[in-house]
Amino acid sequence: MATFLYRLGRLAFRRRRLFLMLWIAVLAAVGIGAMSSTGSTSDSFTLPGTQSQKAIDLLGREFPQAAADGADARVVIEAPSGQKLTSAANKTVVESMVAKLEKSPQVSSVSDPFTSGQVSKSGSIGYAGVTYKVAQADVNDAAHAVQDDVVAQGEQAGLTVSLGGDAVKEKAASKAAELIGLAVAAVVLMITFGSMIAGGLPLLTAILGVGAAILSITIATQFFDIASQASTLALMLGLAVAIDYALFIVSRYRNEIRDGHDPEEACGRALGTAGSAVVFAGLTVIIALAGLSVIGIQMLTSMGLGSAFAVAIAVVIALTLLPAMLGFAGTRVMKGKLQTRRMKALERGEGESMGVRWAKFVTRNPVKVLVTSVIGLGLLAIPALSLRMTLPDDSMKPPHSTQRLAYDTLSKGFGPGFNGPLTVVVDARDSNDPKAAAADATAVMGKLDDVASVRDAAFNKAGDVAIIGVIPDSAPTSQATKDLVKNIRDHSAALQKDTGADLMVTGTTAVNIDVSTKLAQALIPYLAIVVGLALVLLLLVFRSILIPLKATLGFLLTIASTLGVLVAVFQWGWLSDIFGVDQTAPIVSVLPILLIGVVFGLAMDYEVFLVTRMREEYVHGAEPTQAIIGGFRHSGRVVTAAAIIMISVFSGFLLDDAALIKSVGLGLGSAVFFDAFVVRMTIVPAVMTLLGRRAWALPKWLDRIMPDVDVEGEKLRQSLDTDSTSTAPEPVLAGVAAGGHPGSDSYSSPHTFTSGSGSDTSDTAASTSPLPRHHHGRTRGMSGLKQRFARADDATPPGDTSKSKATTMRGIRKKMFRKR
Repeated sequence: MATFLYRLGRLAFRRRRLFLMLWIAVLAAVGIGAMSSTGSTSDSFTLPGTQSQKAIDLLGREFPQAAADGADARVVIEAPSGQKLTSAANKTVVESMVAKLEKSPQVSSVSDPFTSGQVSKSGSIGYAGVTYKVAQADVNDAAHAVQDDVVAQGEQAGLTVSLGGDAVKEKAASKAAELIGLAVAAVVLMITFGSMIAGGLPLLTAILGVGAAILSITIATQFFDIASQASTLALMLGLAVAIDYALFIVSRYRNEIRDGHDPEEACGRALGTAGSAVVFAGLTVIIALAGLSVIGIQMLTSMGLGSAFAVAIAVVIALTLLPAMLGFAGTRVMKGKLQTRRMKALERGEGESMGVRWAKFVTRNPVKVLVTSVIGLGLLAIPALSLRMTLPDDSMKPPHSTQRLAYDTLSKGFGPGFNGPLTVVVDARDSNDPKAAAADATAVMGKLDDVASVRDAAFNKAGDVAIIGVIPDSAPTSQATKDLVKNIRDHSAALQKDTGADLMVTGTTAVNIDVSTKLAQALIPYLAIVVGLALVLLLLVFRSILIPLKATLGFLLTIASTLGVLVAVFQWGWLSDIFGVDQTAPIVSVLPILLIGVVFGLAMDYEVFLVTRMREEYVHGAEPTQAIIGGFRHSGRVVTAAAIIMISVFSGFLLDDAALIKSVGLGLGSAVFFDAFVVRMTIVPAVMTLLGRRAWALPKWLDRIMPDVDVEGEKLRQSLDTDSTSTAPEPVLAGVAAGGHPGSDSYSSPHTFTSGSGSDTSDTAASTSPLPRHHHGRTRGMSGLKQRFARADDATPPGDTSKSKATTMRGIRKKMFRKR
């Protein structure tokens, strides 16, 4: 793979205009396709095999007029303080509002508050229930316009009117989080590279890649059911990983330039080494996200596949468009006008970076560091033992939204359970006396705990299927309501035995409970599939058994501590004022499994980026401890920058008013922080120090049957070294003197960074350092230095071999690149 990516990098560098035009054509094509797409996203989903879905299907056949799968809305009306809705003036306004709703497009039925008993005991609060003929995603703008007109009419009369239910149009999400994340990413990239060009390339390619992914998802809505959150998750992850992958490759490209390679060669080598790590890191993320499809919930499947597609685009962009952009930038990525004096000193090899000092501290105190880190994450994970899950409802909407106002108003007027009514279906088609069966079911439910009220049974035309409405005492997300649903279902067997009728519970609350149960049951199989596949992939990458196991155990620590933080903040209310959480509630049931999928992929990103560089140092002869320090020397700064960028992108969502979005932002941001800084940059080097050479051990029988994917580019390096040492120096110099390599635009990278004269270069040649451990290949396209290389070559004693001449030339280039 490394050899293929090396050739791809050089090809994209040479044919940069072609590659750029191809990507522009792709963006134009998907843009036109997205503009012409008539599809829309949907949050509706089915749960095959669950009781709530079975009841919904039955209602769709037996009560077609009720539109069991149709959208619904509640128009909640509150009279001014000291007044009642039943007063003549207010009643006239409410009846006019109901009449307007009945004439609305797509409406199936409207319940009048006064004739349906939907006015509170105090008489100050009431609501009109609206059922639509179409699903949530198909409610059109004309129907939404009628909703807005009704609200305006009521408010003009002095009433407080709010809207609840899934048929209400969501407020457009703010883009502040993405903008803040981009701004922080730009600052971090500029600080990391000290160059606007080098820092801008990852941002540019990331934006183009995310744009292509989002537009493609928009096109896909025309052919598939795509969840509305799929684009948000794809945007969040695509932006984060695209910046990370480009950051890693650009950093390696700059290192290769400093080692004395011309830009085209440096680009090829950067892609052959860092590009291989990007491919495997991307594959782990894609596996983790695509694995969401095994759960069997369409909403999660679309979110996982959409995000996996965005990550795949990020990988392809990094391997094709980024090298082309490096071709346009050439050696200008090395111009560090924003560099501090310390950064320049580190590039000259003077002093030690903070990452190196941290690695040395960890390797000197591995036991203390390991114990402290594990205990710290373990303490944070304790609240996760109290984890409760639910699906989001209107109680999790922003405090000032119309849905939240409707929820709170109904709770005040009718009790908290009124927002989560249960629909009990009595299937008496096999019963000898359907009415008696329904009466028995009504009587049983009236005696259960936590029941506020039970409505009389309503039959279908055939008189053999009945609907009974049950209002719980407790809120929809409470444990008491969950227990009530279980109790009702437990009475199904007794009713079937006595009357021959089946008892089923459905409705939004029951569906949410079934979804949460199914997600909880799917956690273990999902973990097994994703972790198993990723372990195989990491085994191929690192050719070690212990390192993949260590990586996976570290990930489990990250997930446990992250769930602990979420429970403490959103379920227990710790630090709620700081994070703007106005009320506690169970964790959204989709979030833990999303965290597992997303964070596992991102965790393996950092593992691959950091440990592949350690392995590269190790296979080149470094001792295990020195390989760890070498990995931090080359990749520590890049991984730190990548983690800060991801944390910034995710933490920007904490500014959202919705509790669900806040929880996603805090969960992902915390997970990246724990995994990058505590697990990968602290626990990993401590464990590897204790393991020593055993960390890289692989049974011989397994080594023989495993393919060698050469992620660290060792075969590529040997191939290039062989080509370089087998070439006589005279033809190389003649080639340089003749001009640049075809397609390289005659870059003169050393000339760009050299401020000294020819005599200075001669002095540098005379004091060239000994041959480094690795040979870096011959230099092409260096026409700006042909006179200096020629003088340096003339100064070489006649008895020197071609290898020593090449070594002398490389030393010249290294010295000249480091001069400022």
